[in-house]
Amino acid sequence: MSKRNAQPAGPKATVRCAVYTRKSTEEGLQQDFNTLDAQRESGEAYVAAQKHEGWVCLPDKYDDGGFTGGNLERPAMKRLLADIEAGKVDCVVVYKVDRLSRSLLDFSRAMQTFEKHNVTFVSVTQQFNTTHSMGRLTLNILLSFAQFEREIISERTRDKIAAARRKGKFAGGRPLLGYDLLSSPAGPKLTVNEIEAEQVRAIFELYLKHQSLITVVKELAVRGGTSKRWTTRKGDLRVGRAFDKTMLYKLLTNKTYVGVVTYRDEVHPGEHAAIIDKALWERVRAILSRNGKTAGATVRNRYGALLKGLLHCSCCRCSMMHTYSVKGGENSKRYRYYVCVQAQKRGWHTCATKSVPAGEIEQFVVEQIKRVGRDPAVLAGTLRQLRQQHAKAINDLETQEKVLGRELVRCNAALRKVVSTGAPDTARLAEVNEQIRLAEQKVTETREQVLRLGREQVNAGEVAAALSAFDPLWEQLAPKEQARVIQLLVERVDYDGKAGSVSITFHPSGIKALAQEQGHEVAA
Repeated sequence: MSKRNAQPAGPKATVRCAVYTRKSTEEGLQQDFNTLDAQRESGEAYVAAQKHEGWVCLPDKYDDGGFTGGNLERPAMKRLLADIEAGKVDCVVVYKVDRLSRSLLDFSRAMQTFEKHNVTFVSVTQQFNTTHSMGRLTLNILLSFAQFEREIISERTRDKIAAARRKGKFAGGRPLLGYDLLSSPAGPKLTVNEIEAEQVRAIFELYLKHQSLITVVKELAVRGGTSKRWTTRKGDLRVGRAFDKTMLYKLLTNKTYVGVVTYRDEVHPGEHAAIIDKALWERVRAILSRNGKTAGATVRNRYGALLKGLLHCSCCRCSMMHTYSVKGGENSKRYRYYVCVQAQKRGWHTCATKSVPAGEIEQFVVEQIKRVGRDPAVLAGTLRQLRQQHAKAINDLETQEKVLGRELVRCNAALRKVVSTGAPDTARLAEVNEQIRLAEQKVTETREQVLRLGREQVNAGEVAAALSAFDPLWEQLAPKEQARVIQLLVERVDYDGKAGSVSITFHPSGIKALAQEQGHEVAA
């Protein structure tokens, strides 16, 4: 039996290794030998120890100094992923797993790119290799702890911000038009910039005058008004931008201007001085709330239809539109009507209401509003109606919040289930995280609506003041102003042509706004 000659082993295939380093802050990076250098040195030493396996260290440096591990939006990380897709890298070496990412979702995405291009991953201090199932499991466990650590840090940061806000302190962010940032040992403080403060007051007065975001934006453009001009800590100049609707809305709804600070749904007295009087801010906010659908733009109402957009047909549960007919030849006369939309679309036989003369029902509604102001019994009934509306609206929102809370519990359970698997499905992770984000956003919006309703609750004095002033004020108003006041006071009018009944639902925030307007005029 012949003995086979041993064949010499061939040369090992070259494994091109990219060492990736990261530090969350820029602190200490200016030193001759910083933490990025230390991480790189450890990675290069590890690669050198694997030289017998054909490992070589690429000369390119993939260093991200001052970038969070909570996302992949980092220049060196993007360059590394691009080089992997171009086939320039065979192995990625890091000092610790969390240097690559602290987000399980982002890490899963990066690993998908690695696996797609047959790139291995090595952590110098945590000794594992992703070519084995045990290495992948260990990696997911370590990354889960890294994400947990990042979330703990985030919670501590949020707690610090909350504590600062509760003490009325400025907790950071972009400088605000009307204020300058003053550095102090206790932290930055807001000080009033008198020139800019006058500009802010002028903007509030402009909106109060025009009651339209677009009109004010145009006026500010003519005046050359811009947002805050400021200089960063690094000395970079940030020039002011011309206002648009979104910027203007944020300015007009910013509570900082009334001398308070907010944290989520909490409001606390601020260390800084107020620029805007609270009564003025509330009046502007009420108008903004009322103009939500049209942003204050004037709706065409050529013929003074007082109930346009307010009148509804009780029989068909739909709106009634304003229209008119012209009769009489040369000496023609215009006759105005409100017509049931359903009857107009499906035929007059489908609706018992059909239509109603505009002048008659408008006069009836106006007389009913005047009667509320004159008759204490009717006033008390109206107040009860407003309180019932208010209680029902809050109850509906609280029910909605409970439903959203159950949805959040379900989504979090789904997230734990996905993460608990050895190799999480990236697409499913992204889907569940998006569901959680949307649910949390809806919960926040619902809580804000509850708080807003709480602020809008009217008392007997405000109802009496607003509706008592309505009677003597009405005849002095121009048609356009009459329509505005009706839109301010009335939420909807339901007309039942079969029973011949009319039901008026008042707008609580509108009554409050009218009372404030009356108070402002008396004070002036």
